[in-house]
Amino acid sequence: MSKYALVTGGSGGLGAAICKTLASSGYKIVFTYNSNRAKAERTLQELDGEGHQFYSLDVADTQAIESLRNSLVDDNIDIDLLVNCAGTTQFVAHQDLSGLTDDIIDKILSVNVRAPLAMVRAFQSSLDKKRGCIINITSIAAKTAMGSNIAYCASKAALENMTCSLARALAPNVRVLSVAPGLIDTEFVKGLDEEWRNTQEQSTPLQRLADVEEVAKAVLLAAEQLTFSTGTTISVDGGRPLNG
Repeated sequence: MSKYALVTGGSGGLGAAICKTLASSGYKIVFTYNSNRAKAERTLQELDGEGHQFYSLDVADTQAIESLRNSLVDDNIDIDLLVNCAGTTQFVAHQDLSGLTDDIIDKILSVNVRAPLAMVRAFQSSLDKKRGCIINITSIAAKTAMGSNIAYCASKAALENMTCSLARALAPNVRVLSVAPGLIDTEFVKGLDEEWRNTQEQSTPLQRLADVEEVAKAVLLAAEQLTFSTGTTISVDGGRPLNG
């Protein structure tokens, strides 16, 4: 019987790596993208195996999430694994409280906190039936409070807390874990200030940034191997918090 993984934000740098890793391990992938259909089509073409599909989805739109759920139900697809990877942020210096406007805060919280919960709510029945797993992609910022802005750090801390609450609420049939990367060497990060990137590398005990594939492997590990783990966070940060 086929195993299905639903990955939000599946056409982004990290999301695409997660989709590819899961597909290579035998999952049929359903992934969502926000606006770049061409990028989603490229991701689909790069997945091993057959039977994969993608959908356009604004994860902040609960009604759209429910429509996606209904489409999968119509196709007789039950989800074994839900990966909440979609997220958003904007660089605002932590001391610039005026620059962190209500609109920025509301968008970050709706995408990074409310949307994952809405996804779980929509697919709870499917996951429960399959004794499935939920993996929330959080961030080192949840614990260090260092990141693109204050609201982003708070949103990832909230998501890790939600992981614990959901693990308790959905047990024993559904496991819930977080995977918390440090700074990932995506194309976006490679385009940032080189001196800043070098500082981040030198501040990490392993002296480099994470590869997207390393984070994707942690997702696969959580889903397939850590079968007696729930309500906890797997860090993929190169030991960055050790250096303050």
